[in-house]
Amino acid sequence: MFAEYIKAVLERAEYEIMEDDEPEPYYAHVPELPGVWATGKTFEDCRNELISVIEGWIALRLRLGDPIPTIGSHTITASSEPVGVV
Repeated sequence: MFAEYIKAVLERAEYEIMEDDEPEPYYAHVPELPGVWATGKTFEDCRNELISVIEGWIALRLRLGDPIPTIGSHTITASSEPVGVV
């Protein structure tokens, strides 16, 4: 469920190359996820950082009980009901 959601989010990510004098010229953000952005020295560095940011963003929203937007047909929900561990 998480992997499919992250893959769908990455498909919507927007990438830019900033000024040449920037130490991390690659920039990415996801318009549907407020506050989700990353930079990197290379495109791959930027994409890997973006994945990490998305994972942290999801974890924080789950912890706070905030909704996570549906991306395409992908959604993540959490129950507020306690779950027994056996």
